[in-house]
Amino acid sequence: MSHYFVQKSSLPEAYHTALSVLHHCGQIVNCSDYQSVCKEISLTMNVLDPLKEPRISRCFIGGHHELQQYVMEVCYGILDFMIGQGDHVWEYTYHDRISKQIFFVIDELRRNPDSRRAVIDVRDNSVDMFNEHPACLQHMQFMIRDGKLNLQIVMRSNDAAEATFMNAFAFVSLQERVAKNLNVPVGTYTHTANSFHVYKKDFDLLEHFVDRIERGDDTTFIYKGMYEQLMKDEIPSIEEMVEQQKKKYLTNNKE
Repeated sequence: MSHYFVQKSSLPEAYHTALSVLHHCGQIVNCSDYQSVCKEISLTMNVLDPLKEPRISRCFIGGHHELQQYVMEVCYGILDFMIGQGDHVWEYTYHDRISKQIFFVIDELRRNPDSRRAVIDVRDNSVDMFNEHPACLQHMQFMIRDGKLNLQIVMRSNDAAEATFMNAFAFVSLQERVAKNLNVPVGTYTHTANSFHVYKKDFDLLEHFVDRIERGDDTTFIYKGMYEQLMKDEIPSIEEMVEQQKKKYLTNNKE
């Protein structure tokens, strides 16, 4: 399988180019675990300025509510209480695994800004080898180069239509938080997906996205300002949803 490399200034530019490469170059492969097929490539997106506007893509499944909730899941752990709860037990969340290692990353880069040791391993073989849904995110490495904090992540599998943009936006949000802790600017963001794919049910959606991109339609939003405020406005409803779920699980565990 060929590996493709995309380098662009902004996150939407890189993501949209990656969608086009997948659409035009993807190979159809079997996904027997899901009784389907998918279109797949191996891909790396290198984003030179992940905070550059416009920062929001219109070409993903979801909107400002879903994006805000996902950022809160990854950066603040709003759904960590789900681990080990209910009939469908969550074995992990990204936040749970990342948060246990993020202080090492910050301390290590304070100790030595040139360090190559500020690594978070998200995969946990003691769990993931036997999990029906093992973590897609495998590895994160934070490096300060040229006075800026770069982030490189590796995913074993990444759904281009349903997950990639929200994944990348949330990971860049985490990169921002670490950079603020270290008092350095945000540098590059590099996103490697060994299986960058869409399932058969989303083939038409991918084609629709790529048609819009290649026609030159408006496929982005400016984040700072209205879109950022739209996301913030969703926080109370998201927090209410979380509290309702907590009460549900608390009640179920008492029965």
